Amino acid sequence: MAKLLETVDSRTQLVGENRLELLLFRIHSSQLFAINVFKVKEVVKLPPLSAMPGAHPSISGVANIRGVSIPVINLRRAIGFGAAADESEANLIITEYNRSVQGFLVGKVEHIVNMTWSDIMPPPKTAGRNNYLTAITRLEYQGATHLVSIIDVEKVLAEIIHYDVRLSEGVLDESLLPQMPGRKLLVVDDSATARRQVKETLGQLGLEIMEVCDGLQALELLKSWADDGVKVSDALLMMITDAEMPEMDGYKLTHEVRSDPRLKDLYITLNTSLSGSFNHAMVEKVGCDQFISKFQPDKLVEVVQERLRELLKH
Repeated sequence: MAKLLETVDSRTQLVGENRLELLLFRIHSSQLFAINVFKVKEVVKLPPLSAMPGAHPSISGVANIRGVSIPVINLRRAIGFGAAADESEANLIITEYNRSVQGFLVGKVEHIVNMTWSDIMPPPKTAGRNNYLTAITRLEYQGATHLVSIIDVEKVLAEIIHYDVRLSEGVLDESLLPQMPGRKLLVVDDSATARRQVKETLGQLGLEIMEVCDGLQALELLKSWADDGVKVSDALLMMITDAEMPEMDGYKLTHEVRSDPRLKDLYITLNTSLSGSFNHAMVEKVGCDQFISKFQPDKLVEVVQERLRELLKH
């Protein structure tokens, strides 16, 4: 199992080229699920768990991994499947999302596949709003074509961990509030949960929040405005984009915006659950103006206020 992830660090060049690698796993025998390798710290066989009285029903307990206590989320239970009949192949995928570490209890872990974001599709609209998928893809695997479901981990976590959008005392600059109403901001994220968190946070400022689900939609929208003669950097206070999205990731989106003379001055903030120094390096490489690890309401508001102050100086 260690060999499965030992070369993850060497793969970081894939990001920024609209590529990703998916860790494939099962939570029952028939269907393949996946999450992005960059969110995975390691995969281990399920260790003994300590009970957490009063915990959310989807939390199976706490695992001790090399002296660190990690909450274990039963992914099968969290996304609405019944109890597993056989736990002989149970594994723990240890991940880092939104600046926190947690383990996801799954079944058999298969292997890693290299994909392009253009191969990743949003879930069908007929799936409804309550599904737990952020995307799907088709994959030739073991001599057959499989539909792979990519889990919306942010939605899973939001249902277990309450994300408070209230701001800390002193964060809000009252002198800027009269300048906020009517200003537009574009949020680009494939997770409806993440978009809602940003919208509820920044809606407190009176901003007009526009939403799209992936980088390609965002780029097409921005280009259509430019085609109509709109100066996009004046029309939008900023664009806040996720890193990982179907069709086109946030790094590629930023690169494309910076490459278009009509769009290049747009203020761009990367807001992602992917954390670490790697992201800061990518932000510098592709030309984002700010980087925020999800989910930090105070930081989000501070970035918006800082941008508005810059505009008001000119």
